[in-house]
Amino acid sequence: MGNLEKDINSKFENNQIKAMQNVLYTANWISSAQNEFFKPFGISPQQYNILRILTGAEHPLKVQTIKDRMVERSPNATRLMDKLFAKKYINRLTSENDRRVVKISITNEGKQLLASIPNNFMEKVLGKLNEDEAEQLSRLLDKMR
Repeated sequence: MGNLEKDINSKFENNQIKAMQNVLYTANWISSAQNEFFKPFGISPQQYNILRILTGAEHPLKVQTIKDRMVERSPNATRLMDKLFAKKYINRLTSENDRRVVKISITNEGKQLLASIPNNFMEKVLGKLNEDEAEQLSRLLDKMR
């Protein structure tokens, strides 16, 4: 079991400060774990999120819609999509009526990539929590926001 005070060799004035530092420390830990998990597939966690959004969409989406749906709002989402386009994981569809409007769809290559990625990442991160603990954690994080 992790212990923030031991992990960063620090004491805290009170539990609210400790909780905040723990949230930030854990977020960084999860981010690092995600980066390592997705590295063999040649994409970032944010790019994976974009592909998942497109997979769940019933039709091509505007870039802004994708940005709005991302878990981690990224100011460089367009650049992330450029990289996915270069790898042939997404298509750009321009509007016949308005060339400024670009919609994005996932390609078969993108779908194949998603199918090749194991869906056990969350088990590795949250595997030490049972269902009740995971629900409690989620409620507490919602309450915090």
